[in-house]
Order: sequence, then structure tokens, then C-alpha cells
Amino acid sequence: MRLAGKGRNRDAEEVRFRFDGRELRGRAGEPLAAALMAQGVRVMGRSFKYHRPRGVMTAGSEEPNALVTVGRGAGREPNVRATVQEVHAGLEAFGQNAWPSVDFDVMAVNDLFAPVLGAGFYYKTFMWPRRFWEKVYEPAIRRAAGLGALSGEHNPDPYEKAFAFCDLLVIGAGPAGLMAALTAGRAGAEVILADEGAEPGGRLLSEDETVAGQPAHVWVAAALAELAAMPNVRIMTRTTV
Repeated sequence: MRLAGKGRNRDAEEVRFRFDGRELRGRAGEPLAAALMAQGVRVMGRSFKYHRPRGVMTAGSEEPNALVTVGRGAGREPNVRATVQEVHAGLEAFGQNAWPSVDFDVMAVNDLFAPVLGAGFYYKTFMWPRRFWEKVYEPAIRRAAGLGALSGEHNPDPYEKAFAFCDLLVIGAGPAGLMAALTAGRAGAEVILADEGAEPGGRLLSEDETVAGQPAHVWVAAALAELAAMPNVRIMTRTTV
């Protein structure tokens, strides 16, 4: 699945990580989805109702299928999109909505009953006998439903918040966002540039094009260097607005 000599992470350090108990190798900083596909892993989760196998469908935060749980214990985080989770040494991720694993899910038997599990089936079926709801139906449905799950333990990790103010908030550090931040920053405005990715640049990081006569990724690097040198500009990555 890798293209020889291609990719911005091709020279990155090779690191080891784990997925569903298997030790795999990937390139530091690349999306978990890319590392898994390169290792031949196609199924990363199961669908909500019928537990059908699901793999990668998109390349960003809009991903609806490749949802995984990252970490163990109190710091476990469910429903992380494999398309945006960065690979790093020691990363541990798990497929969701499946038992005992996403490759062999016992609940996939639901798919055999798809023709009789139409809309409204649940409401008509689980209303009788009435006393069964609390003791039988509801506990069983709750165990079968849902995707990822929290650990239920207290998370000891520290978190911080800040009340930030600016003249211009730029949402998204793609080509338009970078130009807006540069223009406002050069004019002396207080600017916050927020991007959901780990690395600003948007589509310029993946498309083969030129900006101002130079490769797109080179222009991005120069723009970020100029913005970082401005005391009136704050760049916030991995940030959702």
C-alpha cells in the first residue's frame, strides 16, 4: 500500500506500536490509518447495528468508520479517528464495537437477521412483557449497543484551559487560512491561527502544486516560520473551533 519514494513521511523514524494486541511498525507522525493499511490491516472497526466490517473511508476528521480506542486504564480515549491519530512509539490502539476482535466478531451474527430487524422492530418487541424491560431487555441492549467505552476510572492527566483574546481568529491553516493570518499578522493585528491537524498546511501538504513559484510544502514552511516569528500571532494545532 506504500508508494516507493512517495509520501512526506517516507524518511520518518520507524516506530513500533500495537493494534488489538499485535505489534506493528509505522512511521512516526503518520496517521494510524496509513500505518495499519501499510501493514495489511483493512478492518478497523464494526458497524453499530449489524457489526459489519468497517475500514477507512476518508482521509481526515470526517472519518465515520475507522474509529478506535487509544490507550488503557483511566486515560483510555474511545472513538478516536484513525485517520488523524498520529503514530508514535508505544502507541496502543484497539478496534471497537467487536468481541473478541474486529477480525472475528461474535455479534456479526446480527447481520443474518437484518431482514427482520427493520425500523420500529425494537419498540414493538421489547414492550412486552413489561417487567422484562428493566431486568432483561435493557441490560442486554446496552451491552450490545454503542461504540467505544470509557474506563469509568478517574483520569489523573492534567488539563488546562485559557481565556484567549484576539482581533482575528482564523479557523483552518490551509492556503486561505495561512494567507489570512499572514496578512493580518503583518498589519499588526492579534491573530490566533487554529487548525485541527498536527501540522498546518491543509491540502498544500498533499497536493503536487506550486505556490508563488515554489513547491507548496516549501511555501507552507516559509509561511509558518514567518508567522512563528510574529509576537502577535499564536498558532494552535490539534485544535477544534
